Amino acid sequence: MLAPRRPSVYIDLMRVPKPQFHPVATAFVAAMLSVTPLAAESPDEMDSLFNELSAAGEGWMRAQSDIERAWSRSGSAALDLLLMRGESALDAGDTAAAIGHLTALTDHAPDFAAGWAARAVAFHLAGQTGPAMADLARALQLEPRHWPSITLLAAILEDGGDAARALAAYRESLGINPHQEDAADGAARLSAPVGQGV
Repeated sequence: MLAPRRPSVYIDLMRVPKPQFHPVATAFVAAMLSVTPLAAESPDEMDSLFNELSAAGEGWMRAQSDIERAWSRSGSAALDLLLMRGESALDAGDTAAAIGHLTALTDHAPDFAAGWAARAVAFHLAGQTGPAMADLARALQLEPRHWPSITLLAAILEDGGDAARALAAYRESLGINPHQEDAADGAARLSAPVGQGV
């Protein structure tokens, strides 16, 4: 079995104080932690899915869906519900509520990469780049192949004017999942000769 590749785009991030949100949601999760864990894919199964994702052929869509489904499972139905609530709040444009739900999730499931990745998106949409970067670092520490986090990192770096590291991050993400339109567009944009649009 091949070990997961560690992205080469990690950057040192300053520690950001952990915000405290929604004590009611936190209490709810604490009360529900006894829920029976859900089954998760084995490392070998995940490696096989990643191989299928990066290979040419028609199976990549199923592999991508299976990987994303596996990532969304914390092992607790109560914690998965917090993730769904956070994502629903993001879909509704309520970043404050999303950050609250996802902070409760990361407090109770600090080893669940999807929680950190989702909260990074919420912080980014709220214009809080420092906390977003800190959460991306944690998500990628837990799951180095989490291509949505690497692509978001690339976008943040690009927005900040760090074209070289942004391009490296887009390419790293595409090396894991070559079927990302946003990442492909970003890489093409940053690879274009100066003064030439894409």
